[in-house]
Amino acid sequence: LGVANSDALLYDDEFQLAKEQNPENFRIDYALSREQENKNGGKMYIQDKVEEYADEIFAKLDNGAHMYFCGLKGMMPGIQDM
Repeated sequence: LGVANSDALLYDDEFQLAKEQNPENFRIDYALSREQENKNGGKMYIQDKVEEYADEIFAKLDNGAHMYFCGLKGMMPGIQDM
């Protein structure tokens, strides 16, 4: 989940409940652009988190998993470049 600050987390209660009820099938991580830094010292964006977990994510996608992105269209170039 990517947002600017931790006080802007969307549906956090619901995500935490899903994680609690399905610990083997649900994981959530956050990209907080104004609170975290990526490996290069810049702002942390969702594409940085995808890169961090790339091996696992792409293995799951190759096996039929789905990934949904929602947000501003300005973030898409960074995601498409992965």
